[in-house]
Amino acid sequence: MKSPAFPITDDHIHIDPVNGRGIEAAKDFLRSGGTHLFLVSKPSWSLSVYPSRGTDYAAVFDETLRVARMIEEIGVVVFPVLGIHPAEISRLSERMPLPEATEVMKAGIDCAAAYVEEGKAVALKSGRPHYDVSPEVWTASNEVLTHALNRAAGCRCALQVHAESGPCTDIADMARNAGFPVERVVKHYGSPDTPLHPSLIAKHEAIPQLTRERRVFTMESDYMDENSRPGAVIGPKSVPRYTNQLLRDELITQEDCFRIHAETIGKVYGVVITL
Repeated sequence: MKSPAFPITDDHIHIDPVNGRGIEAAKDFLRSGGTHLFLVSKPSWSLSVYPSRGTDYAAVFDETLRVARMIEEIGVVVFPVLGIHPAEISRLSERMPLPEATEVMKAGIDCAAAYVEEGKAVALKSGRPHYDVSPEVWTASNEVLTHALNRAAGCRCALQVHAESGPCTDIADMARNAGFPVERVVKHYGSPDTPLHPSLIAKHEAIPQLTRERRVFTMESDYMDENSRPGAVIGPKSVPRYTNQLLRDELITQEDCFRIHAETIGKVYGVVITL
């Protein structure tokens, strides 16, 4: 295989050998020119884990790390991101009172933070529902998110946020109140109008213009790797494919590629991207 001329990093992807294509999807990423990926832990229920306490999430995190090692064996650099999907609150509150569900999620964030502190993961994941919920669930979700911001501040790591569409300006205020750098709060499936760090879906139409303006952003596929939803959100080849297409169309340069896929990633996550 020809050595890549520049790094290409998928900022948010799932690889699931149990429910999806697994390593074959990672090989697609590699063959398309991908070099580095941020492997994000999946919701607990997708791995048949049904937590009743925070430490139960360790089974999800250990599976994420197992998959990371498998991907590394094919030649892709993997950065694990561990945390609690915000939709967990809806699942948990079906089995326990909302205050208890909130505490379980916060304890799950604590469990993920321990992995970061041990050097097993590079970032945390949290957020709030991107669908309609009651005011009580919304308040509880923001309590969990605030806890995650505080834990990320303590770990000095980035936090990926899964939340509703739009700028989520209030999350920037929450980060400042936690003493956490706003530029290290990554808005997964982000938009250019967010004050948080935008991780844009690779086919986002604004990427050429943002690049010309030298705006700071990263690119993701949010590939879910579930056989029941093949190719959702977009496929594992997408970040390298769209990057190379933009390069061929002369809408970005190799210098832009290094800035998007290496320099910016390094500043946000505190990792080093090299070929």
